[in-house]
Amino acid sequence: MKPARSLAAALAEEGPLVLDGGLSNQLEAQGCDLSDDLWSARLLADGPEQIEAAHTAYVRVGAQVLISSSYQATYEGFARHGARRGEASALLARSVALARAAAERVAREVWVAASVGPYGAMLADGSEYRGRYGLAVRELEAFHRPRIEALVRAGPDVLALETVPDTDEAAALLRATADTGVPVWLSYTIEGGRTRAGQDLGAAFALAAGHGHVIAVGVNCCEPADADRAVAIAARETGRPVVVYPNSGQRADAGTRSWSGGITFDPGRLPDWAAAGARLVGGCCGVGPDRIAALAALARTSHHLPGPGPGRRPADDRRAVSPAVPQEASGSICRDLSAARRSGGPGRALAAPPSGRAMADALPGGPGVRGVK
Repeated sequence: MKPARSLAAALAEEGPLVLDGGLSNQLEAQGCDLSDDLWSARLLADGPEQIEAAHTAYVRVGAQVLISSSYQATYEGFARHGARRGEASALLARSVALARAAAERVAREVWVAASVGPYGAMLADGSEYRGRYGLAVRELEAFHRPRIEALVRAGPDVLALETVPDTDEAAALLRATADTGVPVWLSYTIEGGRTRAGQDLGAAFALAAGHGHVIAVGVNCCEPADADRAVAIAARETGRPVVVYPNSGQRADAGTRSWSGGITFDPGRLPDWAAAGARLVGGCCGVGPDRIAALAALARTSHHLPGPGPGRRPADDRRAVSPAVPQEASGSICRDLSAARRSGGPGRALAAPPSGRAMADALPGGPGVRGVK
């Protein structure tokens, strides 16, 4: 259901709240093809019911915050596929509406975070894992502001400024969101103890300290071991609640479009994360409903959080919306493969970009596609 409290109030009143897991791996477990350069954002036009089902898979196993499918949804990206500006605005709004529809499937508070991915995600060349795009802060702010305004109009509970690779982009995002009236969390993608652009992590977190609209600071889309160290740094430098949602820990192979290596994401990290200051915890690439269910169960045991929903068991809900395969074996492609996937790498590309009319037909209320509930 739609929350009666703000997310900031819930963070102050409760123990850690549980985020969802990776959207892309759940969509691929449902049989979706994400090889296009729009990645999961393409399904906002072609398969919104799949996005709602993926959100539902997480909310039914105990997720308390759902992150929208707008990470790679931009005016520029949609324009490359023939969408006019008004059509792109409708697709951005749809991303929030789909998450809200899933949130309302359970009789407990579930918050919706509108994802604001980095500039590099729009470039579709993997540069969101490098940063340093050669643009000034004011240019990055000008890029982000229109999309942020469109998402704000859709009514999310919070904006997730996520997978941010460097401090210039963080500064731009903080400026672009300062006057929206919607709170934000700021989450860096990191490697070791530094941002992906190589900046000191303590200094990166400190950027948020003077911004009253920032309700949490932390990391996502990184190695779980790197996240362990980052939580304490974020809490120390900002005095704010910490958000943490790392990847599965596996490595993605661009040639075989599969995961390799062992899974190091462990829900058992929750007590240590919480002790260090984490108040929003979840998973990113490769972390599926099974591990979010385990994380939520541990959170409920430790902090008496609400269950996944009346009369339903997490395992039953997971089977109801997705194939009965382990998330780790779904063959999904993590964001770490963005360069290979989005610049002619493995995967089926569009034969030709859809026309503006074809995109319009896929908008809410258009023919042939089920609208938002």
